[in-house]
Amino acid sequence: MYKRQGIACKDLDLSKKFYTEVLGLSCTGEEAVPEQGVKTVFIPCGETLLELLVDITENGDGPIGKYIAKNGQGIQHIAVRVDDVQAAIDTTIEKGAAMIDKAPRGGAEGLNIAFLHPKSTCSVLTELCMPGK
Repeated sequence: MYKRQGIACKDLDLSKKFYTEVLGLSCTGEEAVPEQGVKTVFIPCGETLLELLVDITENGDGPIGKYIAKNGQGIQHIAVRVDDVQAAIDTTIEKGAAMIDKAPRGGAEGLNIAFLHPKSTCSVLTELCMPGK
């Protein structure tokens, strides 16, 4: 099981080249998720799956584009694998955490995902994820 790190990039090809050619890691796939305005490249690194993310919206105003405009390139989110995304959402809300998603939605690699608001997680955007059914 991978731990996941989402890394916001301005130039996906250049970032991919760094991780594959400079660091010698392998790319295991690419996937566009138009409903989230993102394209991602998957690069395993030990027990961590690096997700290089680039904005694919027409105006560059998707979540990744907004993140880069505000913060520059870098780690955009971390992901935590859970057994049941809806149960994890319900539990975090019961415990006072602010959720961006009140229900699971589709993510890359067929995962069911939901995001916690950074104000609830020490300023780190946190994704809850589980394999789709």
